[in-house]
Amino acid sequence: MMEGEREQRYLQMLVEPIRVCAEYRPKLGHGREVGMSLADFQALYRSDPFYAWFGLDHPLMYAAHKAAGGMTSVYRQIGIGCERLFRQILQDQLGLTQEECEWSYTAKAARRRVRTLSLDGRIPLEAVRDEARRSVIANWIAAVAHDLKVNPSIIRALRGIVFEVRQGYKSKDSKRQNADIANAANAYSQAYLPCALILSTQIDEDISSRYRAERWAILTGKLAGAGSSESTYAFLREIIGYDLAGFLQQHAMTLQQEVARVLEVLLRAG
Repeated sequence: MMEGEREQRYLQMLVEPIRVCAEYRPKLGHGREVGMSLADFQALYRSDPFYAWFGLDHPLMYAAHKAAGGMTSVYRQIGIGCERLFRQILQDQLGLTQEECEWSYTAKAARRRVRTLSLDGRIPLEAVRDEARRSVIANWIAAVAHDLKVNPSIIRALRGIVFEVRQGYKSKDSKRQNADIANAANAYSQAYLPCALILSTQIDEDISSRYRAERWAILTGKLAGAGSSESTYAFLREIIGYDLAGFLQQHAMTLQQEVARVLEVLLRAG
């Protein structure tokens, strides 16, 4: 694949999920498969005496609901696009298959059910064809694990990395945090270093500290003065061999235009 074709493919992986957000409609707790239109919203609220007395059927109230849920959707869809792009970069740069880039495990849930849980990406060292690149990744794993104070015998056994990819991480959701901690334990049990790869610099300091204490490697969207053990972009450039920061900067105007177009739709009452 030519370089220009590859860049366009990468760009579409980011843009397509964002465009989905323009179709967002609030469900307002009614469990509908399709969200409510302005007419649906006003019919519902006008039929409720209490809401009608307060004028909550106003079109701007609908716009506020649509904008609030839509903003969450924008962040979520950007994250989904980044997950897909990251896995594709691993395949293209390291010669991995889609299956080799995926990682999951089973765990017992309530009522003796078995759940399949997964993270967003994987590098199995034995599958990296290029010996020099494999050595670079192996050395990075050993150095980062040492900094995390992982037991040396465990470090010697590590056979790759599994990734949780996020656009940012500011949620204080304890259930989500506990699940991530369980993911780390399962990763180590299968001889993988768990790594949270954050595309932005937006991660709560308490969360970062807690995850590091549980032996998660944490990469964030730092640019200046950050090495490959701290920066998502330095890691991708120096360890994986792809300049993601350069790609995003080159296509920033296109990405900004797509987001602006979606926001304009979300902020309209109709």
